[in-house]
Amino acid sequence: MSKKFSGALRWLIIVVAVSFVASSAHAFSLLDPSTWLPSSFSPTDPDSWPFIPIPEVATDPNGGTTVGLLAAILGTDQKHEITSIMAPDLNWNTTLGPGGTFRYFNYPDDDSQWFVVTGLSERIASHVEGDYATGLTRSSLLSAQFHFLFERDPTERFFGIGNDSSFGNQTNYTTEQIEGEALLGLNLAENFQLALDIRPRWVRIQHGAFTNLPSTGTLFPDVKGLNGGSVFRNRLLATYDSRDSTKVPTRGTLFSFYGGFADRAFGSSVSYDEIGFEARHYWKLSSRIILASQLTTRYVPAGNETPFWEMSWLGGDGSGEVSDFGVPLGEQTTWRGYGAGRYIDNNLVAGSIEMRTRVYERDIFNTHGILELAPFVDLGQVFHDAGYNPLDVAVMHPAGGLGLRAIAMPFVVGYVDFGVANDGLAIFSGVNYPF
Repeated sequence: MSKKFSGALRWLIIVVAVSFVASSAHAFSLLDPSTWLPSSFSPTDPDSWPFIPIPEVATDPNGGTTVGLLAAILGTDQKHEITSIMAPDLNWNTTLGPGGTFRYFNYPDDDSQWFVVTGLSERIASHVEGDYATGLTRSSLLSAQFHFLFERDPTERFFGIGNDSSFGNQTNYTTEQIEGEALLGLNLAENFQLALDIRPRWVRIQHGAFTNLPSTGTLFPDVKGLNGGSVFRNRLLATYDSRDSTKVPTRGTLFSFYGGFADRAFGSSVSYDEIGFEARHYWKLSSRIILASQLTTRYVPAGNETPFWEMSWLGGDGSGEVSDFGVPLGEQTTWRGYGAGRYIDNNLVAGSIEMRTRVYERDIFNTHGILELAPFVDLGQVFHDAGYNPLDVAVMHPAGGLGLRAIAMPFVVGYVDFGVANDGLAIFSGVNYPF
């Protein structure tokens, strides 16, 4: 799973700075060196500083604690809206040692965006990721998104297969993967899109970074996919989307249905089929309160040889598993009771509901800033047999908590979610809403 937005307090602080300290921003562009520094500098004038220094204190349900220093450089347009964020950092993690990450996010207009993130740590971890999306407003006939990821993540956890996997069986492994993805959309109407999603993925499983946990291969030597493999997955998606915004929705509905497969005839090391859908709806209860809901299912009816890293995952915030158009791309879904992959099996059903309440909002430093509180409830389960009752509430896993959101209109949302379930407290963060 992608770690492009890891660090719980990190991104909330960045976007609070974006929302409420945007007077420090200037017309920055990564491609124009003349904009890298302000025209004048004074230590006593924050508006003239070349970057906003941000201390980092971050935590992750799987990865441990990180401390460091991040430099945020913000670009704005003539409307004082954020057009870019560059945020390199130097950090130290309790398990991975010293490291650093370079991040650049660009929002040229309503219809397109792109980002580049790359980083490494002293011990094992490294990643390179890039993404470009165009046609986000679906105002033209075609839309497209292209994504690349190289990742070596030594903090992954595995608890076994099934809805009753035990927290006491927690193991650790390293995922090394190279993944590419292309989503090509045909916009048949303003609210309706047909899309082809093509995703080749190469995976290897190795020993993890935690010496206080057993290696996954030691405790689960027979789990499918332990030796890695390659998957060339193809999906066809049909999506109806009436939301008033893809980034900061306040009303409307999204339905996305998909069917896909991976097959040895197309270069995969395994074969399986999949079907699923995702539904979201947003009610604007008042000028300050939005009730947001999500329901997700995924079935792998022909999945007897599916590797565990391609099965359905319940756990984490799920935000990195949807496209910029809001359609499902990955196997993980939102359940903020623990980190990614807490429960794994062929099939999945999960739902979430949260009340996004604007508690502070004003025009400040020529930027419109919003702070939200969002109490939430998540519910979900995984199961092996397609004939099983997916709505058996007695075996579903509940989680609840509180989200903090900082918004810089019209594109940028930074969030930190504190979730509680049977395994204890988990903290998640990112850019964009969890759903």
